[in-house]
Amino acid sequence: MGKKILVIDDSALMRRATCDMIKSDNRFESVDLAASGEEGLQRMRETDYDAVVLDVIMPRVNGLDVLRQLQKEPRHQRVLVYSTETKEGAKVTLEALELGAVDFAHKPDSLMDTQSSKFATEFCDRLFAVSNSLILPPEFFKLAAAVKGKTKAEPSAEPKGATPVKKTGVPMAKSGGKQIVAIASSTGGPKALQAVIPNLPGNLAAAVVIVQHMPAGFTASLAERLDGLSALSVVEAAENMEIQTGKVYVAPGGKHLHIVQKRGGCFAHLTDEGHREGVKPCANYMYESLAECDYDNVVCVVMTGMGADGTEGITNLKKSKKPYVITQEKSTCAVYGMPRAAETKGLSDEVEPLENLASAITKQVGVK
Repeated sequence: MGKKILVIDDSALMRRATCDMIKSDNRFESVDLAASGEEGLQRMRETDYDAVVLDVIMPRVNGLDVLRQLQKEPRHQRVLVYSTETKEGAKVTLEALELGAVDFAHKPDSLMDTQSSKFATEFCDRLFAVSNSLILPPEFFKLAAAVKGKTKAEPSAEPKGATPVKKTGVPMAKSGGKQIVAIASSTGGPKALQAVIPNLPGNLAAAVVIVQHMPAGFTASLAERLDGLSALSVVEAAENMEIQTGKVYVAPGGKHLHIVQKRGGCFAHLTDEGHREGVKPCANYMYESLAECDYDNVVCVVMTGMGADGTEGITNLKKSKKPYVITQEKSTCAVYGMPRAAETKGLSDEVEPLENLASAITKQVGVK
């Protein structure tokens, strides 16, 4: 049976154009329409939907208001935020994701774009992934909230089961050499990362690099948000930026991140190749580039997301190095595609739920 979708948008033309796109895809059975946030909330109280396409900018009750109200409702909804704000208003988009939206899509500048087969295919694929996503309880994402206001020098609490330990109660560095943690995430990732990065200790004995599937303009805000929550310093990676122990680097949207060895260190190198695995940035490039770097310990972490990004890259990395691979456990993934692909290929050394990922990472690399 096809998916039942609700489109909430105050523009009659955009409601119709979005409806036509969805109806052209046989994965969707029916589409209901609402012309306001109030009407959308009422429809959701009366009908079960597989997913909701939600405009952000609307009069009276806007998209963020709708998401705030949904947090108080007994029924949880899978929401795809769809608005012109998602192109330039990255902070608004991140707020929508924090308020429970699963993913976002850019509303086209012209109605003609909705008639493009490429645009319609990408939009419907994203909507279908949202409609199949797991609705996670709020407690999975409360971990980061407790870190607000923590100073950069203050380490997190002792990770569960971490050994050996120093007198300070945190694990010693696992390797005497250079270490890196390489994280791949996609659908559901921005929110899930807030349950991981802020729970890493500020004196982590490794650099951290992240490929989160987002378009240009969004990753800087994501890095800024994570930095404000975390004991570690978090920045958006820039060309020739040195990858340093104890810092976190987010691949910029619309660029592929490679880690290159030169001048006795490792540096970010951004490239403009086409999409790979249908995404840009692509974690496969990041993982493959680590084969040429002098890291003594590489920890690969594959988190929630549609598709299989990361699997090919880790497979190729394993031809020259022995990375330790941690995958996010199915029941805590919004979309289980990327971790499942890595596990199916036999790449995973450890499967952990979202709430244990930070401690699993820290156990593998320790602190300085």
